[in-house]
Amino acid sequence: MEYRKFNQIKRLVVKIGSSSLTYATGKLNIEQMEKLVRQMVDLHNRGIKVLLVTSGAVGAGAGKIGLTKKPRTIPEKQAAAAVGQGMLLHMYEKFFAEYGVVVGQVLLTREDFSDRRRFLNARNTLQALLEFNIIPVVNENDTVAVDEIKLGDNDHLAAMVAGLVDAELLILLSDVGGLYDGDPRQPGADLLSEIYELNEEIESLAGGAGSKVGTGGMVTKIQAARIAMHSGLVTVIARASENDIIRRVSAGEPLGTAFWPSAKLVQKKKWIAYGSTVCGRLCVDDGAVRALQRGGKSLLPSGVTAVEGKFDVGNTVSVVNHDGREIARGIVNYCAADVEKIKGCKTGEIVGILGHKDYDEIIHCDNLALE
Repeated sequence: MEYRKFNQIKRLVVKIGSSSLTYATGKLNIEQMEKLVRQMVDLHNRGIKVLLVTSGAVGAGAGKIGLTKKPRTIPEKQAAAAVGQGMLLHMYEKFFAEYGVVVGQVLLTREDFSDRRRFLNARNTLQALLEFNIIPVVNENDTVAVDEIKLGDNDHLAAMVAGLVDAELLILLSDVGGLYDGDPRQPGADLLSEIYELNEEIESLAGGAGSKVGTGGMVTKIQAARIAMHSGLVTVIARASENDIIRRVSAGEPLGTAFWPSAKLVQKKKWIAYGSTVCGRLCVDDGAVRALQRGGKSLLPSGVTAVEGKFDVGNTVSVVNHDGREIARGIVNYCAADVEKIKGCKTGEIVGILGHKDYDEIIHCDNLALE
């Protein structure tokens, strides 16, 4: 068997989905939880910094408060999470404590990533926990999350956390064995073992949410893999119930589907691309698209053809081509009203139009993250 050649792993993020933690009844799958915890402790004891991103709070809480179906409304999910988070953390504390390992709960929402200061605070908190040899148990704060701030699924959250702490490997555990070239529930579907580029063909292989317990599916896992690939780390999607799965994947055994990293974004550009809130759109011409995609180029007023949304200086905007496809995100030097006035103009004309010129660029290349 040819093993995957990972660089020596120092930091590992493991994400466990709802379907891997709870039975169809909504009750926690204690046996599986214990097996997964034992594997994480073993890696922790080897000196690897392990972070756990866990789903299951809403599912566990729903069963406890007597719901027979998956909660549909935000208030129902919040109520279920309020009950389930305590249950879930208690079980993790119990299992990890049996092996002498301390855990610390970290609850996050999108706002913790979209606000630059809170983004850095979350990073510092996780770094401090790891330095104290504490395993962070991370979950979305479903008790207060609403549609506007909800990350949407813990696959996305896991990828953001992995990038936040500069992990080398992200393992997404689910009830699915990886990405297949067809419906894995039907005969003849083959597992795709290695993915080096996420294109439309690969994305089309992902179906909808596969489980009535979790919110994710292969779509969200591929989106998470994209974030991780741009963060310079490997993502492996694997089946949680596979024997000794975490240890075997981290050792390089070719299980599940591995997504290999592309060019690594620096921490600031990582935040621009995936953490910050997009406040508007700038449509650019083909010449600007070519210049930006070559890398190292700033977005000048002459390349902008249209302005959408209301944004201010320092906000993040999406840069799109004439078809509306996003090619980049960046932090703007001018507000929407000023960009509207200077779009299509040369930099030397800015002062005459606005009466001042703070910058030559609408978005400087240092504040621009390519898609």
